Amino acid sequence: MPGALEGIRVLDMTIWQQGTSASAMLADLGADVIKIEEPSGDPGRMLGRIEKAGNISGYFQALNRGKRSIAIDLKQPRGREVFLRLASDADVFITNFRPGVCERLGIGYDEV
Repeated sequence: MPGALEGIRVLDMTIWQQGTSASAMLADLGADVIKIEEPSGDPGRMLGRIEKAGNISGYFQALNRGKRSIAIDLKQPRGREVFLRLASDADVFITNFRPGVCERLGIGYDEV
């Protein structure tokens, strides 16, 4: 059965629990969620990793279920170009960066 948000594309540029849990709920409802991570990966990937389980973080897995992921260096022109191309087809952009960070990265409201 299709989800209520099937056909909706979400760009998820969140870290830690508040933002990632919100976008996980959108994925649960059928949205196509693309998680944008920094080149070193989301910091949650390292939290509570279990070596016997393949060095996987249950925290990260639970909060990023149902999402696709891509690492983009937004501090580089090519990274911004890739992000803006993804944003051109997105319906929703979620971030929990501090105010002004997106603008400094060149991915603020006007650019997106």
